[in-house]
Amino acid sequence: MLRSLLTGAVLGAFANLAAAQGHAGHASPEKLFGQRGDPKKVSRTIDLDMSDAMRFAPAELVVKRGETVRFRLKNSGKVMHEMVLGNMQELEEHAEMMKQRPGMHHAEANMVHVSPGKTGALVWQFTNSGEFHYACLVPGHFEAGMRGRIQVAP
Repeated sequence: MLRSLLTGAVLGAFANLAAAQGHAGHASPEKLFGQRGDPKKVSRTIDLDMSDAMRFAPAELVVKRGETVRFRLKNSGKVMHEMVLGNMQELEEHAEMMKQRPGMHHAEANMVHVSPGKTGALVWQFTNSGEFHYACLVPGHFEAGMRGRIQVAP
């Protein structure tokens, strides 16, 4: 009988843990500038080039609040680049952290890494109006000016 109770308690704990992790895995936490977009609801695709001149082209974008955008990113350079969406304060703080931990790997809904000569994509829904930014936070790239601005119109 004690064995059955222990087995039931352990199985119940694992079921609760699995349910919690499953819920967290499906959650798409909204950020001030939006949330992970549904690829089936993309209203527009924006092509961006990332170069070893440490620039995004284009570096200025305008989107509408509520719009779901697919960013198609081409790394035309010979080194790794990434695109990270955020507000300027977050990007500056993250760039500083990346300088202190250059080997750090991360994967969030608002970022994509693109190997040299490859193409990557990021789908994002802009839920709030305002000025937001994107940048490459590979150490040294942000400081060299690899960033852009997104104006989200009401």
